[in-house]
Amino acid sequence: MGTSADPLRALLAKSARGAVPPEELTVHLAATLAAGVEFARRVGRIEAAERVLDGRFWPAAQLSGLYHDGGKLPDGCQQMLLGRVRSWGERHEVVSLGFLPSLVPDEQLCGWVAVGVATHHRALTGTLGRDLRFLYDGLTSEDLAKRIGPVDEDAVTALLGWLHATAATAMLPTAPEAGTLSSTDLINTAHHILAELLHRWDRRVATDVGLAAVLLQGAVTVADHLSSAHGSLHIAQPFDHTFRPTLEEQMAVKGRALREHQVRAAETSGHLLLRAPTGSGKTEAVLLWAARQVTELIQDSGGVPRVFFTLPYLASINAMVDRFADLLGDPELVGVAHSRAASYHLAAAIRSTDSQGGEEEQEEAGPCQQSEASKALARAAATRMLREVVRVGTPYQLFRAALAGPSHAGLLVDAANSVFILDELHAYDSRRLGYILAMVRLWEHLGGRIAVVSATLPDVLADLFKDTLAQAPALVDTPDLGLPPRHRLQVRHHHLTDPAAIDEIRTRLDRGQSVLVVANNVAHALALFTELAPHCRALHGEDSAFLLHSRFTRKDRNRIEKNIRGRFASTAADRRPGLLIATQVVEVSLDLDLDVLFAAAAPLEALLQRFGRVNRLGTREPADVIVHAPAWTRRRNQRGEYADGIYPREAVEAGWRRLLDHQNRIISEADATGWLNNIYASDWGRRWHNEVTAHRDDFDSAFLTFSRPFADRTDLGQIFDDLFDGTEAVLEQHRDAYTKALRQGTAAEGRLVADQYLIPMPAWAAQLSRYEKALNVRILDADYDPDLGLLAVRGPHRQAYQTGQVV
Repeated sequence: MGTSADPLRALLAKSARGAVPPEELTVHLAATLAAGVEFARRVGRIEAAERVLDGRFWPAAQLSGLYHDGGKLPDGCQQMLLGRVRSWGERHEVVSLGFLPSLVPDEQLCGWVAVGVATHHRALTGTLGRDLRFLYDGLTSEDLAKRIGPVDEDAVTALLGWLHATAATAMLPTAPEAGTLSSTDLINTAHHILAELLHRWDRRVATDVGLAAVLLQGAVTVADHLSSAHGSLHIAQPFDHTFRPTLEEQMAVKGRALREHQVRAAETSGHLLLRAPTGSGKTEAVLLWAARQVTELIQDSGGVPRVFFTLPYLASINAMVDRFADLLGDPELVGVAHSRAASYHLAAAIRSTDSQGGEEEQEEAGPCQQSEASKALARAAATRMLREVVRVGTPYQLFRAALAGPSHAGLLVDAANSVFILDELHAYDSRRLGYILAMVRLWEHLGGRIAVVSATLPDVLADLFKDTLAQAPALVDTPDLGLPPRHRLQVRHHHLTDPAAIDEIRTRLDRGQSVLVVANNVAHALALFTELAPHCRALHGEDSAFLLHSRFTRKDRNRIEKNIRGRFASTAADRRPGLLIATQVVEVSLDLDLDVLFAAAAPLEALLQRFGRVNRLGTREPADVIVHAPAWTRRRNQRGEYADGIYPREAVEAGWRRLLDHQNRIISEADATGWLNNIYASDWGRRWHNEVTAHRDDFDSAFLTFSRPFADRTDLGQIFDDLFDGTEAVLEQHRDAYTKALRQGTAAEGRLVADQYLIPMPAWAAQLSRYEKALNVRILDADYDPDLGLLAVRGPHRQAYQTGQVV
């Protein structure tokens, strides 16, 4: 590369990208150090890591960030960054190790800094062809020097001096003076430290040591990503000590005051179990609790706690994000943490444009959507960079921290000293609930505070959390609030699709009522809609009947949900008759208020959610909620019988018996809690409890021990994706429109706009489609109707598909 008057100015860390100029190495390293300091300020003291690193966790992380890219000074790397060669072929982080002993004389601290430097991009072991052991183990120092290639001596000396001065200025532990270092010494030292790292970390380590190592890796990668993206973090939590007086002032304007359970939640220190019925101010209560925990954690850790609000379904998450944005007065304060966050931001941006008199949403992707897509991607990227301190999402996004490694360890650090609110736990099966419990235990170990919120919290679930947590949670139960009873339970001994049920639904429509029908599977929902929609439309107009399930394109589902809210929203000024036939998606996704419910038998928790969509605010006389007898069928590749092919027989039968005992009665959430306690006290309930705890312990042992913290975990990642991710497909008839949308704007913008054509499918249904590599999407040959959704599926594997199985 040659000697220059100022060798540091000639060293690059980042190559030019389009209109973005290249970035100097020292600029990037200084920015990474600054990002590390900012991240430390936000997370605060992590006791679990400080115990292992003797109180020097954040100094180790910040030194690692400062030194992490020093190894980019070899000529081959610089030529690559200048665009003169396509690839250097070596790993700069290995060369970076060579600077460390000259800068960090404390041997123990130097070892931890080396860990942060070496692992900020790749695993040490376990990834055939990519990990550092595969690339460099067995080489002599001479071999390594030949592979690294020439290194400018003046650049080594200048960079060493700059690194030392920068660390000293930042008051980080460093050597009294920089000393001297030749290029030969640099490579020899790098070779020696890498060998030590491979020896030290290719063995099992104690759980606390492994966790500290992953946290250190995460802190370094977050700082690196923040500096590379020129991002920043929010360093103020809006749900703090100011939240309660602000909320009380808002309520006073409306002539209201905090209720007893809200005050008790606000005064609770530590974990919380909150049982409160719909309409009682449950969300406000748990946010008051969160504000108390934030205040205490700021004092304890010195950081700025994050507040995570988790829900199981994307639609309910999006609704809660909107609610938080209204509550805080600024949507920029709330992050959206789910797999389709960018799609949410795109829809929100288009809604905002429409409400301001902008262009109306077009059927095909156009310039307006392209522009908003760019903004949406930026917002989603900001959340991935951990910017916001308030985040609403699925637990699964937080679970990805369990995969550790350079891509996911940052999520684990960001979870330290945080506040977690877990809502709608009824939606999780025993396996996923067990995994949530395992993560809860880890969050607590990292200084977190956890709240579980439910309208009907059975004792068995409360006990599971008590057994999982080291510190016992406080139980805040809602006293008699004087809320009016909302529902009258009715039971029918025929199935929901029986002619007698269809006749009864018609009668309610004839009376001018708004009728909700909830089936357990798509096939039954389609059959009922085909039978009943013409009758409803003849009585109440073409826009009075709706079908909602999960097998619509995103564009059509958004349209349908918007129309449903327009007719049946709980906040609507006028009540309008009509028909809504849905599957389980209606249980949590929409804030609706209809006159009567006809539902297929399901587990009691699911039925209670369905009940909540009728007479939601309790402003009318108790409304009928009518539950129909189950039909037992087999399920693909599963033993036993299932209600409508969906729910295990024992759970449904247990709930069905409670319903029979209370038919023709006015019921409340308080009654339901007792019913659930009775159900979970049965043999089935005890088996369920054992399954949950077994899954909790299995997940803990497979994902959360970190006994080999720097080994590749790709295999665990595949298991994780199989557990939590479904698949998506584009219809054959939408292929051209999808392709056209992909060409809008940048590749990322085009893919986001094209997402409107995707239909979500369960993972097993991938066999029904074909993968098209050029588009990076699955193509499905099937019949489809914008108002009915996915119908008959064609193709070589069509015999594997039964519409009723797809929920």
